[in-house]
Amino acid sequence: QVALVESGGGLAQPGGSLRLSCAASGFDFSRYGMGWARQAPGKRLEWVSTIYADGRGAKYLDSVKGRYTISRDNAKKMVYLQMNSLNSEDTGLYYCAKGIYTIPGEYDYWGQGTQVTVSS
Repeated sequence: QVALVESGGGLAQPGGSLRLSCAASGFDFSRYGMGWARQAPGKRLEWVSTIYADGRGAKYLDSVKGRYTISRDNAKKMVYLQMNSLNSEDTGLYYCAKGIYTIPGEYDYWGQGTQVTVSS
């Protein structure tokens, strides 16, 4: 069965960086786009970034463009989210998802999430 396991969250200071990882299993990883979404406290789930199956294209939420970089390693079945210049609005539970969509509701499989907290 499909499994997605995120890691790498934690506490970061404003201006700091974190790198999230997502380990995938149970499907032909190299054939599917992958995405990241986040949910801030009291807010709706928000799409953050998507990467195509071959890793050659990606999309980003406007507020993270230039600060976040999504990447993948198809041999390892991993997808990553490098987050730089973090600010308090980046705080939230970050989820990895299988698919190529920009609308969270269209993804079919999700991980359990990893918490990112940006605070001084």
